Amino acid sequence: MNLTENVQMAVRTLSANKLRSLLTMLGIIIGNASVISIVALGQGAEKFTNDQLEALGPNQLTVYAGGNWEEGPFDDFPVLTLEDVDAIASQAPAVKEIAPQINRPKQLTYGSRSNQSDVIGTSPGMLYVRNLQMAQGQFISNTDVQQNSRTIVLGSTLARNLFGSQSALGEMIQVGDFNFQVVGVLAEKGSSFGIRYDDYSYVPITTMATQLSGRRSPKGIPIDYMELSAADADGVRAAAFQVSNILTSRHGRKDFSLFANKSFQDLVGRISGGLSLVLGAIAGISLLVGGIGVMNIMLVSVTERTHEIGLRKAIGATQSVILTQFLIEAILLSVFGGFIGIAVGSSGAFLIAVFSPLKPTVSLSAIVLATGVSGSIGLIFGVVPARQAAKLDPIVALRS
Repeated sequence: MNLTENVQMAVRTLSANKLRSLLTMLGIIIGNASVISIVALGQGAEKFTNDQLEALGPNQLTVYAGGNWEEGPFDDFPVLTLEDVDAIASQAPAVKEIAPQINRPKQLTYGSRSNQSDVIGTSPGMLYVRNLQMAQGQFISNTDVQQNSRTIVLGSTLARNLFGSQSALGEMIQVGDFNFQVVGVLAEKGSSFGIRYDDYSYVPITTMATQLSGRRSPKGIPIDYMELSAADADGVRAAAFQVSNILTSRHGRKDFSLFANKSFQDLVGRISGGLSLVLGAIAGISLLVGGIGVMNIMLVSVTERTHEIGLRKAIGATQSVILTQFLIEAILLSVFGGFIGIAVGSSGAFLIAVFSPLKPTVSLSAIVLATGVSGSIGLIFGVVPARQAAKLDPIVALRS
């Protein structure tokens, strides 16, 4: 009997007991669906997080005032200043752009319309650091910063709330007690980690420091924090090293904290990988249980078909033929269950993509892995009942 005939006979045998075959495959279906869903969900979560971090800006570093408090109390409160920003810009070649920031909530008013907004005092480098795009006009210029100009750039949602369908360019709006001219409107960017970029507005940092915030320091113009971008992903570590050395030298101590997006991306990748591994192991237990179910049902099948086995051996079927027949049945149960599980898991990933911000992707490698594991389970757990069937004595089998 050739392989094709063996497969056809196995299909007929399994079809004759549809309910039992379906229940046997259930463990395999659940296991494979879990593997597909978990791998897809893990990849989707990692991609979502990386996209959110990329939205913050390419190869970004953030520096805050305040350092290692375990070293002891400081004589005065640590601050970052515009002078620190200038020093980094001139002495750190690995830093491509830098954007100091002073953030204050202000009421913006145009005619009878008003809107609360976080007004950010910053520099032209913000456009690159935050990966922003202009929809109309231009961003804050170096001239605006040098001249303490009362110019303002609006986020897309903020501009729409204040001006509706009317163009905002060139219009005067009131920010606190001062009038500012709108020189640009940003393209829609959406939100990232709860940050609603389209609701922000931007003014020159010198204008913010001298006219809107009123902060002063004997060390210079204080800022809330600064965001920097390295020239490329490989330069993030070098940029962090250079910035740390410059600020430590200027302050005489490490009274600042430095955060790198790339470090967080690496951490997210490790966490996602670890979680996927743990959840994959749990799914593997489902597959193991499914394999045991296949073996149990095949053992029952051997008992029920003792007469058939004895008759086939009596007319010349060898042990290898009987062994092959039962192995094929076990493998078919596992493979069919694997295919159904893949379909269920892929459907689950699609539903997750529809009803959540995650975009799980069912990769070819996950499908190949699930199919291979299913077939292997059928082969491994089908050996015991197949060997038992092959070793039956035909005389004893026919008598039974």
